[in-house]
Amino acid sequence: MPDIRLASLTRRFGDLTAVNDVTMTFPEGTVTCLLGPSGCGKTTLMRMIAGLEAPSSGRVIFGNREVTRLPARRRDVGMVFQYPVMYRTCSVQGNIELALRGERLSETDRRRRIEDVLEILQLGEYRDRQIGDLDIGTRQKVAVGRAIARSCNVILFDEPTTNVDVHAKLQLIRAFKQFRLRFRQTIVYVTHDQTEAMTLADQIALMRDGVISQCSPPRQLYEQPNTEFGGWFLGNPGMNFLSPRTERDGGVLFDIFPHPIVSPSGGGTDLRLGIRPEYIRVLPPAAPGLVQARVLRRCITIGGQSLLTLAVGDARLKAKVAPEVAGRAGDQVSIDCPLEHVVFFRAGARLPDAARALMPTEPVQAQNLRRAALGL
Repeated sequence: MPDIRLASLTRRFGDLTAVNDVTMTFPEGTVTCLLGPSGCGKTTLMRMIAGLEAPSSGRVIFGNREVTRLPARRRDVGMVFQYPVMYRTCSVQGNIELALRGERLSETDRRRRIEDVLEILQLGEYRDRQIGDLDIGTRQKVAVGRAIARSCNVILFDEPTTNVDVHAKLQLIRAFKQFRLRFRQTIVYVTHDQTEAMTLADQIALMRDGVISQCSPPRQLYEQPNTEFGGWFLGNPGMNFLSPRTERDGGVLFDIFPHPIVSPSGGGTDLRLGIRPEYIRVLPPAAPGLVQARVLRRCITIGGQSLLTLAVGDARLKAKVAPEVAGRAGDQVSIDCPLEHVVFFRAGARLPDAARALMPTEPVQAQNLRRAALGL
């Protein structure tokens, strides 16, 4: 299976630049999710890879073959759209078999491939059903089956789960995982659903305004976003962001720390701190060496966790905590924000890793009290 390389790929529509000078690689045999908000250019980028859209400039390369000017039918690409495209008067098996008409397969090999697809997608009981008699979730599974049956080098998915119900969506994702483990095609998967991207992708290309702001493995993208946009977009809710309150004692003071911290990059109004809600520890009030906060709101979130909205000085924070953690609206609590989970940004861009080597300037006695409160 080939890799896919994009070199300075750009697509303009009049004065609008939908995709702006994108250079990246989709490694052979991996799944890359193009993730971003509506209108960011991800579908336009995928359509240029498929050959359905001509780039204004730049190149598309599959392996060692440049395909920039080749029509879609000569690129050996399978594609699954938001709405399943198939022959409604044919059966499930007939639709999958039609996708193999152009393949040079023996009758035995064709039958074996059809059976493999029906098994992987759990469509065996539907093999003789007409497409028009199926719900949209099952039709989308058949559309996926048509794409993988051809054994294309590249398969492109354009938000295939957007228009199906939750149960069908989970079935599609489960089937997707199964067939990709067996066939190992190079896959580009467009989605605006971050949970889907984090579940399926080997790497995520995060797009905004026609540009890839970061392309990284899911965990790295989540923990170390290159931009404030990445920290905000990923997560439910996204990162908390704070500006420094003041500079004091040779360090920078943020509302969430009891003492200034020393930043190798210095302070300034364009310095921002980011921390994810699940990394904020909420403890009983008046814990020594910790910052005091007031609970403004408490609600239940996915997985039974509680989401607290906290007031800390002039700052407002979101904290995800276990259900048993105390704290109702109006309560006073203490918070601890571990530095190892803090990311710093300047002018919207993450500071180099060296900027994470921050040390509190608090006295040793205060450090010991804080560690005792945390049970360390």
